[in-house]
Amino acid sequence: MFARLINQAKSAASHLVLKYVARASVAIPFIIAAGFALVAITVMMVERFGHVMAYWLVAGGLALIGLIASVVVTVKEKRDEIADQQATKADTEEVVSEATAQALAQTPIALLGGLLTMPGGAAGTVSAVRLLGRN
Repeated sequence: MFARLINQAKSAASHLVLKYVARASVAIPFIIAAGFALVAITVMMVERFGHVMAYWLVAGGLALIGLIASVVVTVKEKRDEIADQQATKADTEEVVSEATAQALAQTPIALLGGLLTMPGGAAGTVSAVRLLGRN
């Protein structure tokens, strides 16, 4: 029994690892190409502005790209967090409203059951209803 469960877990884990390895293998050529593009831009800037200024400009450009990326990721995470909170709230409200509807639907049956189980049975229930109706 446990062997089957372990084999399923191994299969799921290996599938997940292979999925991410496949994604990484697609991304590797793009990363290498971006590295060469960065070197080409740096060489062009060295020819135009000199070594020190070119390196400062490249460093500043990369820092700006990193800053923009962090802002984008932060905004996306915040949106996801808000969406999760709204979904949780909607789910909670739906569950509460369903529970309330079920309780309201079952209340008359519960009251009738309580009245029928009173001492005196159905006759006692009829007497109790008559007494309530007179007041």
